[in-house]
Amino acid sequence: MVHAEQDINNKRWLILAVVLIGPFMSTLDSSIVNVALPTMANKLEASLGAIQWVVTSYLIVIASTILIFGRIADLKGKNQVYQFGFLIFSIGSLLCGISNTLTLLIVSRIVQAIGAAMTMSCSQAIITSVFPGNERGRALGLSGTTVALGTMIGPPLGGVMVGLFNWESIFLINVPIGAVAFLLGMKLLPKEHKESHESFDAVGAVIFLISIVALFWAMLSAETLGWRNAYILLSFAASVVCLIGFYFWEKKVEHPMLDFTLFHNKLFTVSIICAFISFLAIFCTNIIHPFYLQNAMKTSPSQAGLLMMVYPITVAFIAPVSGYLSDKIGSEILTMLGLLLTAAGLLLMSFLNLNSSFISIMLRLAVLGAGNGLFQSPNNSLVMSSVPRYKLGIAASINALIRNLGMVFGIAFSLTLLYNRMSYKIGYSVASFVDRREDIFIYGMGFVYRTAAVICLAGISMTFLRYIKTKKQSQ
Repeated sequence: MVHAEQDINNKRWLILAVVLIGPFMSTLDSSIVNVALPTMANKLEASLGAIQWVVTSYLIVIASTILIFGRIADLKGKNQVYQFGFLIFSIGSLLCGISNTLTLLIVSRIVQAIGAAMTMSCSQAIITSVFPGNERGRALGLSGTTVALGTMIGPPLGGVMVGLFNWESIFLINVPIGAVAFLLGMKLLPKEHKESHESFDAVGAVIFLISIVALFWAMLSAETLGWRNAYILLSFAASVVCLIGFYFWEKKVEHPMLDFTLFHNKLFTVSIICAFISFLAIFCTNIIHPFYLQNAMKTSPSQAGLLMMVYPITVAFIAPVSGYLSDKIGSEILTMLGLLLTAAGLLLMSFLNLNSSFISIMLRLAVLGAGNGLFQSPNNSLVMSSVPRYKLGIAASINALIRNLGMVFGIAFSLTLLYNRMSYKIGYSVASFVDRREDIFIYGMGFVYRTAAVICLAGISMTFLRYIKTKKQSQ
């Protein structure tokens, strides 16, 4: 046993390199498709409304299954779930690349998403179990970097690949990478011998899956169908009913899928809420900023992509440093500073206008990236360090689920508020960019960014109060 632990300790950075490939490829594939949608719609003879399901199905499946796989990882072994996840993700990628109809492509994306959910549910749990406390922040910082890079590099990389090759290439490139990562994982990931006598809560899993599918479908479809559409309202109602039913079922079942006692730990709960706030705020800019650059500032897609790369590059530099600092000085102050810098970045972004220079835009994006990079690593460390080892799988899954919820809520919230403010300013209802009325868009964008900054301040307040209480208790 001692020899095995020493062997794992010696290979921990190689294990980290293998484990980081999973979340990077999974998040990359959630964003790389967007830029290829018009080409895919043309080649597959599908409407733009129908082709959106290539993106939507991927997000919905990940969100609805990630908690389930986290629980399976705790019962059967996180390394095993991660390995099979990568294999399924690679098979799904191959099927996507050879799809010649929209139906087959969507089914292939569902297969790919199941694999992505399996890897996402385990990556942080594996890192936490492999790295000692004094290095965990640094390792989780690199994990945060890969998620940020995967999310933000997707659109520009997808544009280049579609331009040079074809739309199928954005999926087929995953296959050789996945094969190499799978073989490396077989060699490097430590073998686990799980002998859990707990049963899997299948009823709870089904109720949870229905609730998340209903919620995400409503959130992602409301902008197209309208927030007052009967199907949207019915879907929201079904989600709420199922979530309430899920809570009461989990409280009475002997071996619940989600142990709600995790949320009795205030450190865990506040960190999860702050993670949601962070991703909600960041995705307000992720969805609106391309419109500002291309529609208002009249930049080309390639120029817009290059400008937006400032954000992930800044995160890539700051996140590992933040993780290193969290190992040395603790995580709570860094999470507060990260959210504060994120709020400052959003406030600065809210003053962008038609006369803003590229340098000004890049500097503001850099402040935003620095804030997010400073926040993510310490916050992930707080989440994963506040639960017992036998619950690492479900804790990592909750963290990843909250990240996806924050992204989707950020998109829905920002677009709804943007169009609401644009409609108010122009005097009639609008639901898209209005030609030759860039001033209306700038007004709505500024309002969204300032609102997101205020939401960040709420997270800062929660973190500060928790920090003061922790300090008093330790005295």
